[in-house]
Amino acid sequence: MKKLIAHGAITVDSLEKSPGRRWTIMEKLFLGLSFQQYITQALRNPLNWIFALIFAVGIPIILGRFFFGLSWVTHSSNDYPWGLFLGFGLFGMVPLSSSGFLLGTACEIFGRHDLEPMERLGLLNGLLGYFFAVVFLMIDLGQPWRLPYPMVVAFGPAAVLFLVAWHVSTYLSVQIAEVSKSFFEWIGFPIGIRAIRKITLGLTVSGIILSTLHQGALGALFTYAPGKVHPLWYSSSFQWIHFFVSSIPGGLCMVIAVSTIAGKTMSWRFDKRFKDSLDRITISLAKGASMGLATYLTIKLMSIAHDNKWAYFATGWGKWYLVEICIGVILPMALFAYAIRHKKMAIIRFSAFLVVVGIILNRLNTSMFTFNWKLSYREIPHWREIVICVTVYAIYIVVYRFILYRLPIFYQWRTEEEPALAYAAETCEEPALAYATGTESTALRNTDAVAP
Repeated sequence: MKKLIAHGAITVDSLEKSPGRRWTIMEKLFLGLSFQQYITQALRNPLNWIFALIFAVGIPIILGRFFFGLSWVTHSSNDYPWGLFLGFGLFGMVPLSSSGFLLGTACEIFGRHDLEPMERLGLLNGLLGYFFAVVFLMIDLGQPWRLPYPMVVAFGPAAVLFLVAWHVSTYLSVQIAEVSKSFFEWIGFPIGIRAIRKITLGLTVSGIILSTLHQGALGALFTYAPGKVHPLWYSSSFQWIHFFVSSIPGGLCMVIAVSTIAGKTMSWRFDKRFKDSLDRITISLAKGASMGLATYLTIKLMSIAHDNKWAYFATGWGKWYLVEICIGVILPMALFAYAIRHKKMAIIRFSAFLVVVGIILNRLNTSMFTFNWKLSYREIPHWREIVICVTVYAIYIVVYRFILYRLPIFYQWRTEEEPALAYAAETCEEPALAYATGTESTALRNTDAVAP
């Protein structure tokens, strides 16, 4: 794609291709290229061939899971009921998707307009993360056509899963509404844009309530199995807050990780506003992640002290616990402290990837590796289970990339009010500075182009 742009290919970033001539939907889908150009550049991308191979192997196995049953693809049993579908797909992806409510809260509630260039990426990351967590859940449960049954037919208000199901489904609806503004800009639906703008504050508040509750509720699920999860990963008094607090650095670092990968693979989609503010916002997110990690580590130590579990550190499981804490918490905190002070962007981004790995490792340890830790055998995931997880995650990446290529996430959609934006860029070095000092023009404040 970079080569095509260098040779004069047009990048779609507004409704009009030329004065009086609008882009068609097909032209937008093909990124302003002809069908032949689009197919040619797609075939030249080696990553597309890797995805094609993964789908050729994985999709038939996913279909086989629904035809032959869960036992055909997993080694799950009454001793180890949760495999990779939940350990990685649900418990791992949900905390990494908390960026939606975090950035939405920062921008819309606390007025951190300097973070707005990254807000839409945070919202999209949250939406896709939650959606594919539900996909993993459906593969594990089977019978997706019965999804509404426990929610509207057979209520179970005393069950934590009932709470999680309602919160995730409602929060998905909130996130779809938040991200839909980008879609409405892309298709040219100003009524929808205005409608979403009017309810943005309500959507943000709803996101805070719903996400906060179900992040903690996922941790509360493990209180159903006291004694089965290893004591170092379990605390009846702190389990819910472990999951909630860890989701804060997890979501922020996931946004840093995604923006880092995008910067290497699709920087042609970045506009000047996003590109110029990327490092500054990354440092801000890293500061927030550092505070989240410090809080998480403090609460973990408090839970161990509260339940007097220090003796477990002398065991093999204690050493494994320290490995998890060092990789996912202590080392990133130290690296963040050095890199933020000296503005070492490569170290900040590497530390963010470490946090993401640490979150996933913690969820796998809690739900799989240390579950029924007193038993003499450990569950080894079935190879078909691994293939399905890789396939679903590959679909997640493809959908993510498809949206980022097209919708105004990394760039601002140009409108007729673009001169107001150009004026603001001339009168201050950064749009964020204008917001912070209150010197932005009324036209800029009211234009759709500056909305996140």
